[in-house]
Amino acid sequence: MDVYVRGQLSDLDRKSVEPIAVASDVPPRTLQEFLSQHRWEEDRLRDRLQQKVAREHGSDHSVGLIDETSFRKKGNKTPGVKRQHCGTIGKQDNCLVTVHLGYAVDDFHCLLDGELFLPQDWSEDRHRCREAGIPDEMVYRPKTEIALELYDRARANGVQFAWMTFDEWYGGKPAFLRGLRDRQQRFVGEVPKNFLGWMDPPPLTSRPYRRGRRGRHRRTPRLRSDSRPAQTVEYWVQHDPRLRRQPWKKWRLRDGEKGPMVWETKHVRFFPQEDGLPAPQHPLLIARNVLDPSEVKYFLGHAPCNTPLSTLLLVGFSRWRVERCFEDSKGEVGLDHYEGRRYVGLKRHLILSAVSYLFLVEGKQHLRGKKPGVDGLPGADGRGGTGAVLVA
Repeated sequence: MDVYVRGQLSDLDRKSVEPIAVASDVPPRTLQEFLSQHRWEEDRLRDRLQQKVAREHGSDHSVGLIDETSFRKKGNKTPGVKRQHCGTIGKQDNCLVTVHLGYAVDDFHCLLDGELFLPQDWSEDRHRCREAGIPDEMVYRPKTEIALELYDRARANGVQFAWMTFDEWYGGKPAFLRGLRDRQQRFVGEVPKNFLGWMDPPPLTSRPYRRGRRGRHRRTPRLRSDSRPAQTVEYWVQHDPRLRRQPWKKWRLRDGEKGPMVWETKHVRFFPQEDGLPAPQHPLLIARNVLDPSEVKYFLGHAPCNTPLSTLLLVGFSRWRVERCFEDSKGEVGLDHYEGRRYVGLKRHLILSAVSYLFLVEGKQHLRGKKPGVDGLPGADGRGGTGAVLVA
């Protein structure tokens, strides 16, 4: 383990098993066996990492970050590899996909956990799975289910999230939103422009009804026949007079690589559609890039009605932190350099990469000294400064 982690923290161009072993004068087979065959408790290592973050970086201002990343791979032996959407290059390619949970508070961020997304054709070919060391109980699951499992695991290890955020792919899945809501977790996540719902709750009925007095009763409750159908968030922004009349409010979020990030926003209450019926009321934010008005984002929140708009906006725009975790982990510790053919090796590589990255982040903090938080994000109770959010 010492050799592997030192290799991840080294200046090697490629941080897979063979270059690390050669640089350390260790037989490559030794490191391969360490990852995929030796008996050690990788789950306990992941638990200790999460417990350390909870103990030393816990805060009422914390944000949990759900996202996925992909690793381009050749061949067909690496667990989960297939031709699928590769977010790294933005198109279809031969790759594997992993779902991750990140954590951010003030100027600290890290990865807490990660799990392989097992495609359905892999799951249905158990012989291929056994060759890759994938347990029989591990089957295809939607990425949203994997994300909720990562969340539950971190909570069991004492990690508390004041807020959660995610991109529009996860935000477009009502079951995922319902899962967070059932866990009483506050969130502000991006949703796609075709996300359905109502500005005003439609009337419902619980009256039993059968067509021609035959067959089963239609399910209840259900929309009344005179109810307005659900429309997309894009439709409401373009056609609802209340939103059209509402003036845009400008905010400066933070300074990015290309200068200040200034967005203008509108917000309303919104009732998402779930299983054909209106879900509880959520705040809906519409954000438009001032420098490029064609770039519009939609954020759905789950928070008390008195939550300041600045807080919702900061949480929704916090997702860059997990993108930074991926960028640094790939560039600095070789997160995407795994070349093995066994699932347990991949799992251990993800955990060890998170450990190495946490060491780098904490080392950087220690050397730099304590600095003010980058976002000054208010806590779940709404208290605390809003720092970098300024009215333009």
